[in-house]
Amino acid sequence: MSTGEVVRALRSSRGFAHKRDIAGVADTLARCLPGGHTDLTLAEHQGVMLGDDCAVIPDHHGHLLFAIEGLVEDFVEAMPWFAGYSAVMVNLSDIAAMGGRPIAVVDAIWSAGADQAEPILQGMAAASAAYGVPIVGGHSNQRAARPQLAVAVLGRAQALLSSFAAQPGHTLLMAVDLRGQWEAAYPFWNASTRAPADRLRDDLALLPEVAEAGLCGAAKDISMAGVLGTALMLAECSRVGLRIDVSALPHPPGHAHDDEPEAFLRWLQAFPSYGYLLSVAPGHVAAVQARFISRGLACSPIGTVEAGSGVWLQRGGLQGDASKDLALLWDWQREPFIAGAPSAHPKEPHA
Repeated sequence: MSTGEVVRALRSSRGFAHKRDIAGVADTLARCLPGGHTDLTLAEHQGVMLGDDCAVIPDHHGHLLFAIEGLVEDFVEAMPWFAGYSAVMVNLSDIAAMGGRPIAVVDAIWSAGADQAEPILQGMAAASAAYGVPIVGGHSNQRAARPQLAVAVLGRAQALLSSFAAQPGHTLLMAVDLRGQWEAAYPFWNASTRAPADRLRDDLALLPEVAEAGLCGAAKDISMAGVLGTALMLAECSRVGLRIDVSALPHPPGHAHDDEPEAFLRWLQAFPSYGYLLSVAPGHVAAVQARFISRGLACSPIGTVEAGSGVWLQRGGLQGDASKDLALLWDWQREPFIAGAPSAHPKEPHA
C-alpha cells in the first residue's frame, strides 16, 4: 500500500467525515452567538480555543477542564457494555491529553426501557471503578426509540498540554499501548478492559506528569480520526506542517505497512484506548520517551513539525530522499479540516 493509497482511503473514511462536521457546528454557533464568535471555552485569551481536547476555564488552582463525548448509535446498539465503558474511557483520555487529572463524570443515556439501559450502565460503572473516577449524576430517559449515550467529565490541570502549541523544529512522538486486542469488527483497539486498574490510572497520569515537568506543552489524544487524522487536527490548530514517516508508527504484530495492507489501514483508523501524539522539543525527546517506555508503553518518533500547512506522508525514515513515496494527506490552509485554529499560536507557547 503506497502513501497515495493511504491518503485516498483516509480522506474517504468515516472518522475523517465526522471530524469535518465540526466546522459546520462552529460556523452555526458563530452566526448565532452574541458578537458572532465561538468563544466556547471562556479562555480564548489564553489560546485555548475550539479544536482542543477539552474546554478550559482558569481558576485559582490551575485550570478546570471540561470534556464530552457522544457515541454513534450503531456502536451503542451493537456493543452496549463496551460502549458504556468506552464513553467514560475516552473522556478520561481527553482530560489526560490536556495535562489534567479527572475529577468526576456525568452521563446522558436514552433507551427503550430499563433492560436496554442495563448493560450500558454496567459498562460505565466498570470504567468508573477501573479508573477511580466517580459517576456523580446525569440524565436518563428510558422511553426513547433507541439507545443513545453521551458522557461528560470534569478535570483539573496544573500545567496545560494544548493542540495549539506544536512548533516547527519539534519532534512528533506517538505514545500508545499495544497490549490489547480488537473489539469485533469495529476500529477499537481495546487496551483497557483487561488491564489492571492501577496500571490504567498510572499510565494516564504520565501526561500531566510530563506537562508539569516542563517536558512537553503540545499533545492530542488519538481519536476516531485515527493517528493521521489526529495529527492533521494538531497541525491545523498549531498552524504548522507535519512530515510523518508511516513506516515508523508503533503497531501491533502483523500490522506493519508491508505485512498486511488491510490490517495496517485498520490500525491507521483505530481508536487505540491509550494513544497520544506529543510535539516535543528535541532536547526533551529522550526524557519523554523514557517515561512511557518505562511503563511498558510504546513511544516512538514518527515525524517532524515544520513551517507550512501541509501534512505529508512518506516511508523509510525522515532523513534523505523520500520522494519516491511521498504524498500530501491534507493542506489545511487550502482546505480547512476542522477550521478550529486561531490566527496565531497561544500568547505563551509551551517549550
